[in-house]
Amino acid sequence: MSSPTPAPAHVVDPAGGCPHALNAELRARGPVADIVLPGGVSAAVVLGHDALKEFLSHPDVAKDARHCPALHDGTIPADWPLRVFANAQGMHTADGADHRRLRSLVGNAFTARQVERLRPRIEALTAGLLDDLGRAAAEDPDGIADLRTHFALPLPMSVICELLGVDPEHHARLHELTYTVVIATDTTPAEVMAAVRELVELLGTIAAARRAAPGDDLTSALISAREDDGDRLSEAELIGTMRLMLVAGHETTLNLISNAVRALCTHRDQLALVLEGKATWSDVVDETLRWDGPVSWFPFRYPTRDLTLGGTVIPQGTPVLAGYTAAGRDEASHGRDADRFDVTRPGAARHLSFGQGAHYCVGAPLARLEATIALEQLFTRFPALDLAVPEAELPHQRSFIGNSVDALPVRPVRH
Repeated sequence: MSSPTPAPAHVVDPAGGCPHALNAELRARGPVADIVLPGGVSAAVVLGHDALKEFLSHPDVAKDARHCPALHDGTIPADWPLRVFANAQGMHTADGADHRRLRSLVGNAFTARQVERLRPRIEALTAGLLDDLGRAAAEDPDGIADLRTHFALPLPMSVICELLGVDPEHHARLHELTYTVVIATDTTPAEVMAAVRELVELLGTIAAARRAAPGDDLTSALISAREDDGDRLSEAELIGTMRLMLVAGHETTLNLISNAVRALCTHRDQLALVLEGKATWSDVVDETLRWDGPVSWFPFRYPTRDLTLGGTVIPQGTPVLAGYTAAGRDEASHGRDADRFDVTRPGAARHLSFGQGAHYCVGAPLARLEATIALEQLFTRFPALDLAVPEAELPHQRSFIGNSVDALPVRPVRH
């Protein structure tokens, strides 16, 4: 009796789009899928919750790109746009002692106690941005304002830039560059390489300003750590760490807030439960992270040996993506109603959107705090806030990495 023919590798659309239908189709075949990334690069994506949980914390899975021969032997071209995820130097591409060394330099800034100290500043920023959102809608003939532009983006961007000691004049360009480098996946190699060069130069300029005039900020602390003990942090690691903090500190929270607002506006019964005190804003955040997480398929990890996961062998050195949005709706883990948004769902917090194991997101406490404050103040000020266009017409990010919309027009009404 012949064995069944394996399903052909899925060819990834660089334009991305809403991932959930594709996730369900691929997950039905198994918890791991072979894929072909833009540029014809063979890879794999882990889609099942249990398989992803095992994979993210597996001792035989590395983040360092030296474990991927195809990146070094000419198989993958030097100008491959996704190479940026492998080439960056920082704790997100380090393993073992190197990873612990780099993580320790920023970890103290993101402990639950340190993050809680930021609450008054985040609350004040949120209130001011809601004023801006209301004014923008009042000035529009149809009473419409883009929630991403006026609220969901500037809140986390302001917070992480204040932590890093970045002047406001750089905020807009930094967002444009990080979006091009990390989120957009329909870009050309030339566009990505130009954006990477400009981003590195701009971060170098910011670091030079902090070196000349140190302050009470994370960049100054990283520079100080480097100068106190020269082998602790190289210049490339400094820039890489700043880039990681900047990207992870605003792009993901921007998507999280946007996705939560979309979910609540299209599930008014769930919003009512929160406003009536039958669920919390933390419940909303966790259910959003599970049901429609801010990151879809994130690159890369590499098995250091042939690895069997969920019955599928992933060959040593394969570039593997973590399928966070797929794992969040895995019925085997979250029940037969995993496709339903339910803020009272038991066990919603078991999602993997912040990762698992040694690389668990160091900024998770900050993202949670920002999102809960943002949602509570938004819907307290504007309890009747609703989408200004049908949800299906919102422009989805052209990305298979980021998962959100590019614009979120709303009517922020009070009653």
